[in-house]
Amino acid sequence: MSMTETKLGAVVMAAGLGTRMRSSVPKHLHPLLGRRMVDWVLETARELGADPLVVVASPSTTDAFGGIEVAVQEAPLGTGDAVRSARGALEGRADDVLVLSGDTPLLTADLLRELVATHRREEAWATVLSFEPDDPRDYGRVLRDGNGGLAAIVEAGDATPAELAVREVNSSIYVFRADRLWPVLDRLAPHNAQGELYLTDSVALLVADGGRVAVQKGGDPVETEGVNTRAELAAAAAALRDRINEAHMLAGVTIVDPRATWIDADATVEPDAVIHPFTVVRGASRIGAGAEIGPHAVLVDAHVGEGAVVGPFCYLRPGTVLEAGAKAGTFVEIKNSRIGERTKVPHLSYLGDADVGEDTNIAAGNITVNLDHATGKKSRTEIGRNVRTGVDNAFVAPVTIGDDAWIAAGSVITEDVPPGALAIARARQVVKEGRGGKRND
Repeated sequence: MSMTETKLGAVVMAAGLGTRMRSSVPKHLHPLLGRRMVDWVLETARELGADPLVVVASPSTTDAFGGIEVAVQEAPLGTGDAVRSARGALEGRADDVLVLSGDTPLLTADLLRELVATHRREEAWATVLSFEPDDPRDYGRVLRDGNGGLAAIVEAGDATPAELAVREVNSSIYVFRADRLWPVLDRLAPHNAQGELYLTDSVALLVADGGRVAVQKGGDPVETEGVNTRAELAAAAAALRDRINEAHMLAGVTIVDPRATWIDADATVEPDAVIHPFTVVRGASRIGAGAEIGPHAVLVDAHVGEGAVVGPFCYLRPGTVLEAGAKAGTFVEIKNSRIGERTKVPHLSYLGDADVGEDTNIAAGNITVNLDHATGKKSRTEIGRNVRTGVDNAFVAPVTIGDDAWIAAGSVITEDVPPGALAIARARQVVKEGRGGKRND
C-alpha cells in the first residue's frame, strides 16, 4: 500500500532522565535554538504527517507536553518497555508505527520519509534506520543477510572483533508493522543485568520468526546522532544554527558571519535584512526587509520593521515593536514598547512599557521609570510624535508627552506635558565663587 493509504503513527521515547547531562533538567527538555530537544523530534514527526503522535514520558515529566498525547513509562525498564507503554494510545489507530528517540534533534523529515518508503516498498515487518558515524563507538553493529536485509543487531559489548569492524550501526530508529510489533513486545524478556526490555530484541525475534526486516541506511550521520552530554548538546546546537542560517541566506538574508550568529527556529527574517556578527535572535522575533541588526545585538520575541536599525550592543526584550525606519542604537534596552516609524533611540537609554510616536528623537541617557516599587505595578509612558527629549531625561510613569513637545536636558518628568510645550524639571544651578578645590577642616 502507498504511504497515503497506510496510516502512520509515531512514538517518541522521552522518558529517560539523561544522567550524563549532569543536570536536574531531564535530558529531552534541555533548550536548543528556541525549542526543547524533544520538540525538534516532535516537529519532524508532525512534518512527516504521523498521526497519532505519542510521546513516552516519565511520571515526573508528564506535564511537560501540553497538547501532545502522552504515555507514561512508570519505571525505566528499557526501550522495549517504553514502546509497550504507548500501546494503548496507538493500537488500532495506526498500520505502521515509527519509533523515534527524543534525543535526536537533527533528524529531518526527508530522512524519515525514505525510511518509511523503504519499509513499505519491501513489505517489511520492521525496518531499521542505520548510519555510519566517523567513530562507531558503542553503537550496536548492523549485520546484513545475503539479500541486504537485517540478519542481526549485535551490541558492541557482545560483538566479536570481526563484528566490531563493521561500521554500519543502529540508530535506534525503526518502523514496525503494528500487527507485528504489539505481539512481539509481549515476548520480550530481560536478558541483561539491568533487567530491562530492549527494543532491539523485538527486531531479533521478528528475524527469528522468518519475517523480513529491512535496513535503510541514512546519508549524513549527524542526523541520527543522539545527544547524551552537554558537549554533544553544543555540537547539535551548532549544526542546527548552520541549517537555520543557511536557509535564511538562501532566502535572501545577509548574515555577515554565520558562525557568530544565532537565530532561533521560530524567528522570521525577511529578505535583504542584514545581520552582523554576534547577534542572537531568540523566540518568535520578526525582522523586516532591509533591517540592519547588530553587531552584538540580542532580540527576544521582538518585532523589527522594514529598514529599521538595531545596535550595536542593543537588547530588545519581549513585546518590543520597532516600526519601519526606526532605530535602537548602542547600549539601548527596550521592553514591551512600541517605537514609531523613523523614531530614533540612538544610545544609552532604557524604554520599558512605553509608546513612542513617529519621527521622535530620544536623546542619550533617557529612562522610563515604569515600576512603582511600593505597589509593584507597572505603568506606561506615552510620548507623542515629533518629540525632542534631552540628555538624561527620566519619565516617571504614568505620564504623557504631547506631540511636538521638547524636554530640557536633565529633567525628571512626573507630570503630563501638553503638545508643543517645553518642559524643564531640574534643580536650579547654584555657583559659589571661590569655593572650588577647598575642603572642610
